[in-house]
Amino acid sequence: MRMLVLAMLLSATLAPSVLADVKWEEDGWLATIGLEHLDNGDEFGCYGMPNLEWKADPGAVALECRNYIEDRIDASKWGAQPLSTYTPSDLTAAQHTVIANQGFTIHGDNTGQSSTAWHSSENVPESEYDWYDLGRRGGSLEKEIADVDALSAELDAGGLVNMYWIGRIHDATVRHDGDVLDMLSQRNDVWFTTWGEAYSYWSVHRCYEFDHQMNGSTLHFEHIDTIACRSSTNAWNVPVTWIADISGSNVTGSNLIEISTEESNTMEGWRQEGDILYFSVLMGHEIHFNLTEDVDYDILGRTQFFNNKSAALTVAGHSTTDLFLWSKRFDDNQFLRFTWLISPRSLDEGIPWLPYAGVGVLLASVSGIWLLLKKDSLDYSRAEELMPVVAGGDDDE
Repeated sequence: MRMLVLAMLLSATLAPSVLADVKWEEDGWLATIGLEHLDNGDEFGCYGMPNLEWKADPGAVALECRNYIEDRIDASKWGAQPLSTYTPSDLTAAQHTVIANQGFTIHGDNTGQSSTAWHSSENVPESEYDWYDLGRRGGSLEKEIADVDALSAELDAGGLVNMYWIGRIHDATVRHDGDVLDMLSQRNDVWFTTWGEAYSYWSVHRCYEFDHQMNGSTLHFEHIDTIACRSSTNAWNVPVTWIADISGSNVTGSNLIEISTEESNTMEGWRQEGDILYFSVLMGHEIHFNLTEDVDYDILGRTQFFNNKSAALTVAGHSTTDLFLWSKRFDDNQFLRFTWLISPRSLDEGIPWLPYAGVGVLLASVSGIWLLLKKDSLDYSRAEELMPVVAGGDDDE
């Protein structure tokens, strides 16, 4: 009985401190529907950790958030390591460098840095540091806030258009604008991509090496995977679209699949427009094209965006603590690609009853102790009543 009472007292004493060590609850949807989104081409990046502050220790936030992602899911089907993160607008350039040292090369959006990327159609990034301040264009997907005409104008202007989305604010579900989705579904000049895909495609301009040759009427090409290029940039291996002039010849066969001009999601494939051959290929993948004749050809370079699209669109899902609630409404819009900036669910947000758990343990422990003591008192009284006594009233010695 003494051991049982001691255990109850310790449970009541230690319960609050044990509960206080639990800062967040993970999103269980990452291990289920998260894999489906990964296969579809979505990206998983960092938003933050409930128990850490970006301003106080950005390196610690980036490291713990990176570990949270890597322990549960790949960042993309093109690469396991996360590249994208939210950062607030009041960090210094040195703090952004600290975050980048944890592997996050894209910081967004509108972070307040002097070097910027895609704040307008002319704001083309020139260095890796420009991606520490990715711009926000096109507004939000939220109903009553989204502007179809403004978004359409941004896409017409070209460049990377980065939209904003958050699926839930406290207990309120945020509705999306169906007119925006209808407009986007009708555009075939837009590359629907993610932050990490767009950065990895852009990073090829920093270092690349390729080999090509004509063997009879067969054109061979390889974007060579070199150690030097791999070490010079922190990026994924994504299909890059190259341009070849094949001088009036036609493709009769290839080890790549043929795609159309309307293909808007990143993949390997080829298509021909007159004398021009567009082909999207992964680094390290040797490809060939069987042509109708042996011709003089020329590799003209790369397109700015996948499949020679004139604009790119990303949608950043900020503060994604529940992937199911944030994403379920877009199941019928498979062409869209989201950069899910994820964060564990704060206990205050996800388990509102937890503060009362310690009180419940305490009350149960005290009640149990009181009942045990009462039972012990009753047992002792009954034992006294049963003790034999002599006629004179003195105990029998």
